[in-house]
Amino acid sequence: MTLTKADLIDSMYNQVGLSKTKSTQVVESLLEIIKKTLENGEDVLISRFGKFWVKEKRNRRGRNPQTGEDLILESRRVLTFKCSGVLRDKINGKG
Repeated sequence: MTLTKADLIDSMYNQVGLSKTKSTQVVESLLEIIKKTLENGEDVLISRFGKFWVKEKRNRRGRNPQTGEDLILESRRVLTFKCSGVLRDKINGKG
């Protein structure tokens, strides 16, 4: 099962006791802060969870799988995530 934004809001409502409106505002604000920080090229480090950062990818050669034609893939920015050791241990049942 995938955790959605609505699930996060419901969890905030049920576990913290904030109203649905306040829970929605908190989740939306947090996600907006994370997005703006990444857009500005800054890293987002959440202790005991992991680190998000934007990585620059250079131009590279590629191939159209339908036609076999060679082409150049343009440079782009991609979002990268590395989980913390604490989260990795929990995922693997060690924590």
